[in-house]
Amino acid sequence: MSSEDIGGHSSGNSGCSAAAEKDKGKEKARVSRTSLILWHAHQNDAASVRKLLEEDRTLVNATDYDNRTPLHVASLHGWVEVAKCLIEFGADVNAQDRWKNTPLADAEGAKKTAMIELLKSYGGLSYGQNGSHFDPKSVPPPLPNKCDWEIEPSELDFSNSTRIGKGSFGEILKAHWRGTPVAVKRILPSLSDDRLVIQDFRHEVNLLVKLRHPNIVQFLGAATERRPLMLITEYLRGGDLHLYLKEKGALSPSTAINFALDIARGMAYLHNEPNVIIHRDLKPRNVLLVNSNADHLKVGDFGLSKLIKVQSSHDVYKMTGETGSYRYMAPEVFKHRRYDKKVDVFSFAMILYEMLEGEPPFANCEPYDAAKYVAEGRRPTFRAKGFTPELRELTEQCWSADMNQRPSFIDILKRLEKIKGILPTDHHWHLFSS
Repeated sequence: MSSEDIGGHSSGNSGCSAAAEKDKGKEKARVSRTSLILWHAHQNDAASVRKLLEEDRTLVNATDYDNRTPLHVASLHGWVEVAKCLIEFGADVNAQDRWKNTPLADAEGAKKTAMIELLKSYGGLSYGQNGSHFDPKSVPPPLPNKCDWEIEPSELDFSNSTRIGKGSFGEILKAHWRGTPVAVKRILPSLSDDRLVIQDFRHEVNLLVKLRHPNIVQFLGAATERRPLMLITEYLRGGDLHLYLKEKGALSPSTAINFALDIARGMAYLHNEPNVIIHRDLKPRNVLLVNSNADHLKVGDFGLSKLIKVQSSHDVYKMTGETGSYRYMAPEVFKHRRYDKKVDVFSFAMILYEMLEGEPPFANCEPYDAAKYVAEGRRPTFRAKGFTPELRELTEQCWSADMNQRPSFIDILKRLEKIKGILPTDHHWHLFSS
């Protein structure tokens, strides 16, 4: 074969490769916009939903991994203006999610009267597990005495499993469930009969089963009827933020801000009324990358006894002991004082610091000593160029000794978006750059 043939062949390949890359880029951008429209629907931000739909009408029926559309999200919360906007752009009022629920079924389940009337006026039907009409063809009736999330242990394939984490209660393994890679938290057999461990395990399952958000690791099910107890979540190929930072070092300001936005979105969802969930162990190891491109992060690995469901965001709690990881721990936790959801905001500040500095806060100290310094009023030193005055001010407010001075995650999101908008253009980082 002549050099011309080789050259021609190679040039053809690069053309195909360029086209494939372009398609890949388009798909990634769409995933990003899908997350955005679901997020804005959740936040009752009709103006942002409208703006996205004006740019791309097809987003009106975009779905997450549970096949939930923006209209499902708006219906569940009773956001009538958002729903009207979605319907105006042609939303399918009878779209069904993974559980075969229609938006009307969600609205009925949440007792959102105005939303129920609106959906019915546009031909909405109530089908699915929450619906008043049951569709036997689409949804087989649940097995007796079985929860929707109960997984039969024999369905889990551990033949090629690898350990991806270890804790005092057990280990986390990568396994397969119905052909899909999953992460399985397996409780030590010696602890599986401990009354408190069982209580904590069921508590965690009862919380996780209700969580659905693009920036929260998705709970898939649990095995609770046999030993060992197991909790199953989606498996994320990208590993955790701790290992990523160890390999990459300091991130560019724009990358750090995009990462911080993903973490803050997940935390804003957890902290949302009426049932506030406090994580209490937010750290880089518990922030996971969806894939090796590091284009999407999720908060996960909540751990037994880490989540607390509270009735009001103003409730405060007395701790029985230190919970969480010392290096990222709020001073009030270390000092066994009363605390609220702002402990997560403090931990978030420490993670933001680590992303920009390329090393953990108080890297030269043992974790316990780092927490002790923090409790004494000391804070890590800013050295990186990535700390613009606005970012530094936000970080300092988030790690304020007075938890009442720390902003909420909703405020943090607004400020990060603003800071992102004023970064020098040569620093701009596209969410799904390859």
